[in-house]
Amino acid sequence: MRRRHFWTSPLYAVVALAALASGCMSAKDFKAERDCCRPPDFNCCTIPDVPVPKELNKVSLPPYVVETPDVLQIDAIRVIPLPPYRLEPMDVLYLSAENDFDQRKLAGLYPVDPDGTVNLGSAYGGTVRVSDLTTEEAQKVLETKVRQFAPKAIVTASLAQSRGVQQISGQHIVRPDGTVSLGAYGSVYVAGLSLAQVKQAIEAHLSRYLYRPEVSVDVFAYNSKFYYVITDFAGSGEQVTRLAHTGNETVLDAVSLIGGLSAVSSKKIWVARPAPTECANDQILPVDWCGITRKGQVKTNYQIMPFDRVYILSQPLTKFDTYMARVLSPVQRAFGITLLGTATVQQFRNGGNNFGFFAGGGP
Repeated sequence: MRRRHFWTSPLYAVVALAALASGCMSAKDFKAERDCCRPPDFNCCTIPDVPVPKELNKVSLPPYVVETPDVLQIDAIRVIPLPPYRLEPMDVLYLSAENDFDQRKLAGLYPVDPDGTVNLGSAYGGTVRVSDLTTEEAQKVLETKVRQFAPKAIVTASLAQSRGVQQISGQHIVRPDGTVSLGAYGSVYVAGLSLAQVKQAIEAHLSRYLYRPEVSVDVFAYNSKFYYVITDFAGSGEQVTRLAHTGNETVLDAVSLIGGLSAVSSKKIWVARPAPTECANDQILPVDWCGITRKGQVKTNYQIMPFDRVYILSQPLTKFDTYMARVLSPVQRAFGITLLGTATVQQFRNGGNNFGFFAGGGP
């Protein structure tokens, strides 16, 4: 025999009639709530014909698509400025010299300070300004400075690291407009692209400023893919919990992340999977809660996909009790006020008679 839902049972009809009689809710409102909150009929709902991934039969998700507000980890592998490049603060020069002091060898990495100078140390006269000079011009200026202390010195200067590396490398959040910032190199639109496409887009953008740039891109924080667990609290509202999607969760994992079933939850659970288009049928996957918990079955412990809705229905009797209390509460309050008023009037009457008796007005 087919099981009848609470929404089509005589008990619901009693609640509806009582609510309509009390004026708390119109017939139109009741019909809207019934149509919206009626549980799906698992006997006639449409389930996809393709195999649905489950606990022991999971699938790998398609290539990750970057969206707002993911955080990308971008590392600069090759950042060579287009010639002619002029040195700027935060650049790093590699200097080497021949025929200089053996005790104070001029060799190693020398950063360009914020004031545009390079510090050669006290043995070679301290700082030398190299800002806005090309590498060849800086080499001549440095060699002139060093020869004041070592006349036969030959200085070689090359760009070891551009300041652009510091602006490109690091964590970059995908902003609401779908772009990531690359500092002085501007912004690149990356929303809706895979990681390989993001890498190509960034390198194509940097090629206007750098010679054959190369970067590596990975996801530092997955913030754009999630799913929902909706718990019905028996007529006292519905709690919606949004959980981050990692690609490995099942229905049992989703319920465990919200602390399990509530005291008013029933064992009727289903997964509502968004359809690819608005014209497609509802994709409802019923869950056998007792089967996946007490019996260890996996056939309904579905793998959660991004944007799935796991719905946990409440117990019908508890919901009926909540509705009855909500409908009868105004009636009880009205009766209470009437009884209180009657008792108060009666008390005043009795009080007036007693006052007259004590004042000598007795029979």
